Amino acid sequence: MKRKFGDRANWRRITNRQFTCRFVQSKVFTGYITLYTIQDLKEPLWKTYGGSTFCIADKGYSWLQYYPKGEHFVVTAMFDDQERIVEWYIDTCRSQGITDQGVPWFDDLYLDVVVLKDGEVFLLDEDELEDALSRKHITSGDYDLANRTAKELLHAIDAHVFPYFQLSLKHRQTLFENGDFRKNVHI
Repeated sequence: MKRKFGDRANWRRITNRQFTCRFVQSKVFTGYITLYTIQDLKEPLWKTYGGSTFCIADKGYSWLQYYPKGEHFVVTAMFDDQERIVEWYIDTCRSQGITDQGVPWFDDLYLDVVVLKDGEVFLLDEDELEDALSRKHITSGDYDLANRTAKELLHAIDAHVFPYFQLSLKHRQTLFENGDFRKNVHI
């Protein structure tokens, strides 16, 4: 199992970045919100889903990430250099935490859900989850947790009750200025 950090400090593709993080407790969200802004990089990152290929990381792109307290998933809303949504990437995870330096992390459970800006939904990495179980990198409990969490996410998305789509669009516009949190903004 891989531990992933919100500041992506070891991401070699990115040569200059800005990272900001804040703990938020409100009626609509409790947990950490981060913004990772790509200022310069070696080369853009392109992904293909369902026959469509598009860029998810390039100069000026930003990733708004939610670490909801007590949940087994982390949501990343990826925006282009014009602050238009590209996709939402939802990682299932065993647990989340925060480093002594204030950087959120999560223990990735392989299974992911991607939602494109047009609403198309993909469940990814089922093979990686199976492989992790067979190699004993995860327990059967972890395997069940990943599948249960993905099923709950897909159900919430299908029922149009997954709040992070609208939250991320609103928060990207209202919470941040020049890659950092605005002063005195309430969620």
